[in-house]
Amino acid sequence: MSPPAKSGPTGVKVIATNRQARRDYEVIETWEAGMVLKGSEVKSLREANVQIADTYARIIGNEAWVIGRHIAPYSHAGVQGAPEPDRDRKLLLNRKEIDDIAVKVNIERLTLVPLSIYFKDGRAKIELAIARGRTQADKRRAIAEKDMARETDRALSQKRR
Repeated sequence: MSPPAKSGPTGVKVIATNRQARRDYEVIETWEAGMVLKGSEVKSLREANVQIADTYARIIGNEAWVIGRHIAPYSHAGVQGAPEPDRDRKLLLNRKEIDDIAVKVNIERLTLVPLSIYFKDGRAKIELAIARGRTQADKRRAIAEKDMARETDRALSQKRR
């Protein structure tokens, strides 16, 4: 007997990315987490009314939270009963994942940074990363390496023509 067919959209649709985090931090390890959302927040996410640039994540107690993320109110929703746009939102991770993240953040003194928000198979997800902060010199070096790789690729593609 075959399993029941899934209904709803499939695939991954990226809504917002934190480009500043990739520049300011060296990403060591990533996790995917679900989010606890209220009411019309999902519809607002589908309209891409979210800001992730100044967002950070924390392990508080035995739970993971994302703090400082702004989800604008849904344009067609009523004003009454709308969730607060800047409220802290709980993340859905397994106990083992939370424990691993807590050890790396507390003992190894690393940072927990949200990298992107996306829909995967119709469910809102957030990509979290354990990262180490970069100094100004490291940032310059990373930008120089990226520019050098881009120029090399350009030169190779022109040579192939």
